[in-house]
Amino acid sequence: MKSLADQLAQYADYHRDSRNVITHMVGIPLIVVAVATLLSRPAIAIAPLLLSPAVLAGMIAAIFYLWLDTRFGIAMTLLLALSIWVGQELASQSTVLWLASGLGMFIIGWVIQFVGHYYEGRKPAFMDDLTGLAIGPLFIVAELSFLLGLRHDVRRAMEERAVGVRSGPGEVQV
Repeated sequence: MKSLADQLAQYADYHRDSRNVITHMVGIPLIVVAVATLLSRPAIAIAPLLLSPAVLAGMIAAIFYLWLDTRFGIAMTLLLALSIWVGQELASQSTVLWLASGLGMFIIGWVIQFVGHYYEGRKPAFMDDLTGLAIGPLFIVAELSFLLGLRHDVRRAMEERAVGVRSGPGEVQV
């Protein structure tokens, strides 16, 4: 399996335009919460926890992220837990509210994603490799950590492997 830097670099190659990355910072969280919401039914109460398809999917994703990188994996696990909690809250509402909120966020999130790829002029990464669906949320967390001045080692390794270096909106240096 590919390393963290390899995964992020491959995903970054599809996200060189800063406007695309910005749209992903809105669209991807919406999609993650939408999926958590839609997968939060049915749920079985086991002690204080609700076991649902969302919890099982979140556990599998958390293991994948922790395998790639411990620090990012912990951050992703916490964000997944938050998404599942929000999803469970929405799923506990009426069926109409549950479906409307889940489907609404899902559709809006994807529309935002495709607007970003319009700016990019390139199809989404998952169309060539389905792993992109799991790497997208991690890419956003990585990009936010880079903006905060964290994980210089990962950023450097990712950029060494990526095709171009992102600069201003729509500009890529090769």
